[in-house]
Amino acid sequence: MSVKLLDNEAFYGYRVRRTVDAKLFQEYFSLKKGGKRLNGSIKKKIEKEAVNRDSELAVSQVKAKKANKAARCFNPNGSVRGISYLVKTEKSGTKTPIFQVGIASEADGKIICTSYSINAHGKATAWKMAVDTFAKHKSIGKASKLYKELLAAIPKRVAKKSAAKKTVAKKKKR
Repeated sequence: MSVKLLDNEAFYGYRVRRTVDAKLFQEYFSLKKGGKRLNGSIKKKIEKEAVNRDSELAVSQVKAKKANKAARCFNPNGSVRGISYLVKTEKSGTKTPIFQVGIASEADGKIICTSYSINAHGKATAWKMAVDTFAKHKSIGKASKLYKELLAAIPKRVAKKSAAKKTVAKKKKR
């Protein structure tokens, strides 16, 4: 709830503040009339108005969040926001390509940071594991169109590097 009682020299009353669809809504409900503080049932009535307005904004916030979910999942270049392709250097000096997931979890309410090795799982499986983690923590159903779009958004440069490695490995075997 984002209703706060403010009591300072400048203002005495409730402030309702929420961001809906990237627009800040901030409204004030004064508990003063004619320079005097309001008490009792009038104060409760104004508090109820502030709480009701906050509830309206909360509903709008949830609707906007659902409507913009797909847009919030992708960067302008088409990559998935929160899943990165990295080449990690191990303590031994070995370079390991990974998909790293770093997101704020809607399910757990905390930051999730995990990675999947392309060498250990293969490019396609590591990407699917990263997308599955992303979908779980962003409440995206596996049967949804958005999930399929996420799976299809595997980074292109990873595909080229992995394909080049496979070609080199096949030539070495011959």
